[in-house]
Parts: sequence; C-alpha cells; structure tokens
Amino acid sequence: MAASVERPQTIQTMIDGVERYNPENAEVLEDYLATQCKNGEYDLMANLALLKLYQFNPQLTKKTVIINVLGKALTAIPNPDFNLCMYLMTDHVEDEQVKSMMQLQQLLEQSRYVEFWKTFEQHRALVKDIQGFDDAIRAVVAKVVSMSYQNISSSVLQSYLSLQGDAFEKFCQQHQWQVEQNVVNIPINKDNEAKTVVVRENIKFEQLTKIIGFSNEM
Repeated sequence: MAASVERPQTIQTMIDGVERYNPENAEVLEDYLATQCKNGEYDLMANLALLKLYQFNPQLTKKTVIINVLGKALTAIPNPDFNLCMYLMTDHVEDEQVKSMMQLQQLLEQSRYVEFWKTFEQHRALVKDIQGFDDAIRAVVAKVVSMSYQNISSSVLQSYLSLQGDAFEKFCQQHQWQVEQNVVNIPINKDNEAKTVVVRENIKFEQLTKIIGFSNEM
C-alpha cells in the first residue's frame, strides 16, 4: 500500500482550522498531491481538504487531480478512504472517468482480482501520474491473501497479482512466501491461523428440571 507521509508543517497549517476553507490553498495542495504521486507517499487528510475546497469552489476543480486523489485512495484499500473521497464528490459521480475508478474500487473491495486487472488495463491511462500504482495494488492483494490463506495455488495467485515467471518468484520471496511445486505456502499469522471455536450453551436449572420432569412423565 501507499506509504504514509510525515506531513509538512505548511500543509498541516492549511488543513487546520479556518485555513482549510481558503481557496488560495488549492494550488499548494495540488502540488502536494503531485509529490505524493511521484514519491509513493500518501496523505489522506490533505487530499480530503483539497476535495473540500473543490466542493466549495467548483470553479477550481481539475478532473485530473480528482482522478489522482481517487487513484491514491485505491492503494489504501481495505481502508474506507475511497468512500470518504466520494462523499465530497457527489457532483462528479456521473463522470465517466470517475465511474471507471468506482468500478475498479468495487472489484478490489470484492476481491475480484482477475477481473480487476483486466478492467484496469482498459483504464491504465487514468493513473499514469501515480508512480508504482501496480505495485501498490499488489500490496493490497498480498495483504488480503496473507489474511485468508495458509497455502494457495501458484496459478491462482499469479492471476490475483497479474505476475508471471521471475517477477512472481521475486514477489513471493519479498513476502517470505515459499513456492513449492504448484503451491505457495503463506506463513501462519494471527489472521490466517485456524482457530478452535468453543460453543457453550447455558442451561438454567429451571430448564433442566422441566426436561427431567418431562422425561419422567413419558
């Protein structure tokens, strides 16, 4: 996922208090977003502040900036960042590019990774400004896989990650996943470990006496 960023004090000042409503800050926040896209960093609060300025000042809105904000939010799934951004963009939900981003978000949320990559190839140009977008999405997929599996078919995982050959092997090594023949073994963690579920039924004494009494009557 996108790396969090230590927010510069100038940006912190802009998103605090009344300054967050100053339209003159839009250009600075746009430049800050461009830096996030270039460096693989991510600052949700700053990006939300920028969308809020667009909401109050529609004449300042830039579609490419909106798409970049949504693209960065995709890399934060399963966090609800994308939806938080959409709450500030009700006037743009019918835009075709925004609809495409919403479609990608839904596919990721539903873990329909094979379909996601196929759809993404049709809309790759939308995130051309976001460096390392593919790798950030693969990190999202890897997190879900590590939470859900102890082992998984290599071919299935390759389709989830849209990786083949040496690139796939390298990715598994980076995550300390062991590839054995056609299976990838995921280290046990607190999320994918099988847990014993103990079901206890509390029966009150009054209920027990009724059961015993019913048995004696038979």
